[in-house]
Amino acid sequence: MRRTIRDIFFAHQAQTTAQPIGLEVKKARGSYIIDKDNKKYLDFVAGVSACTLGHSHPKVIRAVRRQMRKYLHVMVYGEFVQDEPVQLVKLLADHLPEQLSCTYLTNSGTEGIEGALKLAKRATGRQRIISANNAYHGNTQGAMSVMGYEERKRAYRPLIPGTSYIQFNDVADLEQINEQTAAVILETIQGGAGFIVPTNDYMKAVRERCDKVGALLILDEIQPGMGRTGKLFAFEHYDMIPDIFVTGKGLGGGFPVGAFCASKELMNLLQDKPILGHITTFGGHPVIAAACHATLKTLLQSNLIAETTEKEHYIREQLQHQGIKEIRGKGLMLALILPTPELAQQLVKIALERGLLLFFLLFEKRAVRITPPLTISKKELKKGCDIIVNILDEIC
Repeated sequence: MRRTIRDIFFAHQAQTTAQPIGLEVKKARGSYIIDKDNKKYLDFVAGVSACTLGHSHPKVIRAVRRQMRKYLHVMVYGEFVQDEPVQLVKLLADHLPEQLSCTYLTNSGTEGIEGALKLAKRATGRQRIISANNAYHGNTQGAMSVMGYEERKRAYRPLIPGTSYIQFNDVADLEQINEQTAAVILETIQGGAGFIVPTNDYMKAVRERCDKVGALLILDEIQPGMGRTGKLFAFEHYDMIPDIFVTGKGLGGGFPVGAFCASKELMNLLQDKPILGHITTFGGHPVIAAACHATLKTLLQSNLIAETTEKEHYIREQLQHQGIKEIRGKGLMLALILPTPELAQQLVKIALERGLLLFFLLFEKRAVRITPPLTISKKELKKGCDIIVNILDEIC
């Protein structure tokens, strides 16, 4: 008997859950994913906040094709001058503060975190790293070491020593940041914890405490960056600037990418003691850089970022329902908090059957993710919100 692609998927491609969604994708365009039976699914997930411009955006496709006609990989990171990576980092520098004008391009957000942690240790000569409870920064050993969720990392210990945790939004906890601290690493908006937004000038207080004791501040904007919160960079909401800034996901326009940004002075520390302080073969790949460059240009040359705030207000208006305890987050990084994890699971399952893609968050089991492409229309938002409300009417 001939095996189907689904059979091969379960037999030979590693899965990370016992029951993956298993949607057989035929193609994806704009705000929709189409399966093998030509059923359309309105996408309220966007590849977990990665597909900023939706699926197969024509400007991204054109940029990638143009670069592929020239050349693909030619040399390990940082040795050759290549147009697309250079144009990308220049465009980032044009829109980031001077303190963050130098960018190291990586293969993923997680690798960006690894580079940021290494740079902080190299710059300060210190070893202690402080993260937040319920933080998520990736799944490599270094990134897991600053994950503030023991249940997910217990099986992989020992991890990197010298890491401790503070409570996000708790100013009193900042006293733990001291002269032995190399860096404090925080998500500008906590993702896996339930899309927790900083309150009461918390980010400014963290900045001030780091300055007082000589620790560096790393902000992880792998998920909330690239316009998703209504600003190009989420830290712009909070009147402060980190020492090291990490991005990824939404920068790639559907391609895998990460980056960490700092001052030129800080980045130069990776050149010696030892040389090649952080190295990568494929970071800054010209084809991926072309996709990133096109994505960032499109964001900057359109009204998509400003419209994100309008779309947030629209979603909140449409989803006023007794079955939703609260809606957390900012911009198009929103989480519906339901009364129980079971209701959250029901909502996601039934929505899939009705042609709407929703998803979960890592640590907050009552949460349902709403992170659609920034290009989504109000008509599409209305359609998706109506499906959610109808399901909640049934299950609540």
